[in-house]
Amino acid sequence: MQKNKSTIALASILVILLVFIRIFENTLFYDPFLMYFKNDFTTLPLPPIDSVTLFFNLLLRYFLNSLISIGLLYVLFKNKEILKLTAFLYILFFLMLIIGFYITLYYLPENKMVLFYIRRFIIQPIFVLLFIPAFFYQEKVK
Repeated sequence: MQKNKSTIALASILVILLVFIRIFENTLFYDPFLMYFKNDFTTLPLPPIDSVTLFFNLLLRYFLNSLISIGLLYVLFKNKEILKLTAFLYILFFLMLIIGFYITLYYLPENKMVLFYIRRFIIQPIFVLLFIPAFFYQEKVK
C-alpha cells in the first residue's frame, strides 16, 4: 500500500513539473511562435525569429519535457529497458521533428498548420501520453 502511495506521489510531482513548464513557458523560453499561434496566424506573416536562439530553446524545452516524461515512465513501470527505448525514441523523434520544423519554416512557410503541429510535438509532452498506454498494454500482454 505504501509503495502505491509513493508511486502516485512521485508521478503526481512529475506531472506537476510538466504543468509548470507549460505555465511558465513565456518566461522560461524564447519562442516567438507562442503569441503568433494564439492569434489568427493563417493571415499573418511569420514572425521574425532568431533561428539559433529558437533552436536551443526548443531543444531545452524538449529535453526538460523528455527528462520528466522518462522519469514518469520509470516511476510507473520500474523497467530500465523501457527507459532505454524511450530515451532512444525521444532522441530520434527530436531529430526528425526539428529537421521537419526548420524545413517547413524556411522552405514551406505557407504550410503554417504543418509548422504549428510539428512545433506542438516539440514543445508539448505528447509522446508520454502515447507511451504510457502502450507500455501498460505491453505489460498486460506479458
